Amino acid sequence: MEVLIGLCLGITLSAACGLRIFIPPLILSIASLVGDLQLMPNLQWLGTYPALMVLVTATVVEILAYYVPGISNLLDLIEIPTAIALGTVLTAASLGELDPILQWSLALLAGGGTAGIVESATAATRFAATTVTVGAATPIVSTAEAALSIFLTVLGLVLPLFAAAAVILLMIGLIRKAIHMLLRAKRKRSEVAQQKRLSKVRIFM
Repeated sequence: MEVLIGLCLGITLSAACGLRIFIPPLILSIASLVGDLQLMPNLQWLGTYPALMVLVTATVVEILAYYVPGISNLLDLIEIPTAIALGTVLTAASLGELDPILQWSLALLAGGGTAGIVESATAATRFAATTVTVGAATPIVSTAEAALSIFLTVLGLVLPLFAAAAVILLMIGLIRKAIHMLLRAKRKRSEVAQQKRLSKVRIFM
């Protein structure tokens, strides 16, 4: 049962990392320092004030950067592999004492896979939303992602089994939304290209 709970917690934290990389470690650090959370031995470094200061700075920079359309799309290219790596580490730490091969295999498949899917789906959705709305939707999408990352992290710490079920539903919703938004963005680009061609024809006529 402990392994199942640890796996659910790892999956939830990984999904939260897929939304914002530094928010889950920051919340873990705060919870540890105020005494509400006992960290795994290999995550003890999170419960230190130097780690807290670094994470606060990194979180603020990350959140603000995602409000800028061009920078947010660039960050996605960097954060996809980073989210997968961090999701794998957090899941491995949540699983406790297991056979190392089993521990890291589960961590990579469940944690890394979840983080990669969520990060990729949100990146695709954000890119499509930026294309369709010419950047107008970027602040709304960015705020929603940061809020959801906080919510999932807290929910995972309190109700890991329920949180993992919510993550599965979230991933399904994100994938469907990303496909819908990408198709919409494709139609938008086609319409713009067609209008440009018609404009050139009128000029020559």
